[in-house]
Amino acid sequence: MRRGPGISLLALVYVGVGVAIAASHHYFTNVHGWRGVLSAIFAVFLWPLILLGINLHIKK
Repeated sequence: MRRGPGISLLALVYVGVGVAIAASHHYFTNVHGWRGVLSAIFAVFLWPLILLGINLHIKK
């Protein structure tokens, strides 16, 4: 049986965990301007770095 194009379940779980961890570390509270949006995107996709203690907030 062949699957069609689309997002895999593993990718969906990865992004879901990233959203949960980014929200718990307050990356979505101050999404004002491009720096906040970029910080939130980085936090969602690079969430293992957050668990290691790396701060992904982009500041001046």
